[in-house]
Amino acid sequence: MDKRAPWLLTLLLAAVLTSSHAIAAPSFKVIASFSVIEDLVKRVAGDDITITTIVPIGQDVHRWELTPPNVLAVEEADIVFYNGHGLEPWIRHLEAMASDTLTLMALAEMADYAPLTIPVGQHKGNPDPHMWMAPEGAIAYIDVITHTLSTHYPEKAPAFQARADEAKQALKLLNQQLTERLEGIPQTNRVLTTSEAALGYFAHAFGFEYAAIWGLNSETAGSAQAMETMSKRLADKRPPALFYESTTPYIHMDALARETGLTLAGPLYVDTLSAPDGPAYNYPAMLRHNAELLHEALGGARAEE
Repeated sequence: MDKRAPWLLTLLLAAVLTSSHAIAAPSFKVIASFSVIEDLVKRVAGDDITITTIVPIGQDVHRWELTPPNVLAVEEADIVFYNGHGLEPWIRHLEAMASDTLTLMALAEMADYAPLTIPVGQHKGNPDPHMWMAPEGAIAYIDVITHTLSTHYPEKAPAFQARADEAKQALKLLNQQLTERLEGIPQTNRVLTTSEAALGYFAHAFGFEYAAIWGLNSETAGSAQAMETMSKRLADKRPPALFYESTTPYIHMDALARETGLTLAGPLYVDTLSAPDGPAYNYPAMLRHNAELLHEALGGARAEE
């Protein structure tokens, strides 16, 4: 017997018991696994498609556990857009309960963009799932989203394509602006150090040397061996600052900062956007916030008055 069966049965039963509260609600047609994916899908879908998100803003996409409302949304959806490459371990439960008519689309796995590998930790050597952290990676996601939506809703295809073209142009401009901003950081200071190895694509795109304590947040974080390895690296490299991420406890980086006397800066936003009134309220704002934080903490040149 499938060991997941009792878990799935319990979750489905809870969904049925709560379904009466959702009868009057609009039908969910498209699902996004977390807020960054939602933002990119909305840039193509516009107001033509109703979108809901499984993992709420501020929560860790790696460690999420499905809820009855998540199950109800998926039951009524045509498409689930998720990242793939192991970012969402819980996606296997959706695969187990998915109907034959539901399309599960793994954007990172289908994107025409060369994957990097996870440099450290239990998943070392596997594809790095955080492809959206480079604007060109996000552009590749837009292409997959556009094709998938156009296939399911062909009557809306011209509108999807028009929005996609606009979004891709905006992301190309964003890439140029970030490149120019980050070029102000001296070459000797271009060392990026984080808790989770989630900024590899960002570092590769904008010319930073990169290191992290662990690979993915779904693994054991901050083991004694991993902390010792990073401590030795920091004693050798001495970067101007260390960084923590919004969905990762900063306790590990704080300990290293205290040990080494280095500045601790953050949060960087990676696996979630911020609240609407926060600094990373959408995808471009997220990358701009991260770039500004790096620029300030790593000694970037000040703009001319």
